[in-house]
Amino acid sequence: MEELLTPSPEQSAVAVLVIGFLFGLYHAIEADHLAAVSAIVSEHKNLFLASVIGGFWGVGHTISLFIVGALVVFVKVQISESTEGVLEGVVGLMLILLGLNAIRKIFTAERIHSHIHEHDGTKHSHIHTHTADEKASSHHRFAPRSIAVGMIHGLAGSAGLMLLVLPTISSPWLALIYILIFGVGSIAGMMIMSMLMGLPLYATAERFAILNKAIRFAAGSFSLVWGAMLFHEKFIAA
Repeated sequence: MEELLTPSPEQSAVAVLVIGFLFGLYHAIEADHLAAVSAIVSEHKNLFLASVIGGFWGVGHTISLFIVGALVVFVKVQISESTEGVLEGVVGLMLILLGLNAIRKIFTAERIHSHIHEHDGTKHSHIHTHTADEKASSHHRFAPRSIAVGMIHGLAGSAGLMLLVLPTISSPWLALIYILIFGVGSIAGMMIMSMLMGLPLYATAERFAILNKAIRFAAGSFSLVWGAMLFHEKFIAA
C-alpha cells in the first residue's frame, strides 16, 4: 500500500514541471512586469501586436533566467542580496524611462506630410498626418525592446522563488527543463495579460480619443510611479 502511495521519479518530475508552469503564469502578473509591458503596449492599438509584445517580454525573461539558472545549477554561482538589490534598482530606472517615454508619445504632435501624385498629366499634392503611434508600430513590430526589458527583469532576480526551487531538484537537467517550462508559463501569462491590457486601447482608439489618451497616460504613469518607488527603495532609502 505504501508503495502505491509513493510517487515514482517520473511522476515527481512531471509534478515539478507542472508547478514550474504554474509559477511562470503567476510570475508574469507581478506589478513591475505589468508596469513595464503596459507602458510599451500603450503605444500600440493592435491586439495581436499587444500579445506579441508580451510574448517577446517572456522570451527575453526566459533567456536571462536560463543563463542565470545554468550558472546556479552547474557552476554553483550565488547571487548576493546586494547585487540583486542593484539589479532591481536598475529595473526601477528602466520603468521610469519607459513611463516617461509612453507619456511623451501621448503629447507628440501629429506630423504633417505632403505627397505629390500625378493624374492625367496633372500633378497635385495630398496632405495628411502620421501619428507617433503609427511610426512606433512600424519600427517595433518585432518588439526588440520588449526582449531587452524582459532580459533585464530576468537578470534582476525577480524570480527569486524559482531560483530557490532549483537547489531542491536533484537532476541538473530536470532543473534546466524546469526553467524552460517556467519560461513558457511566463510567456503565456504575459501574452494573456498584454492582450487584456490592449483591449481598452483597441476599443477606444478610433471613437474615444480623449479616453484613449487617458488610458495611455495611466499606463505610463503606472510604470513611472512604480519605477520611482522601486528606484527609491533600492538606491536612495537603502
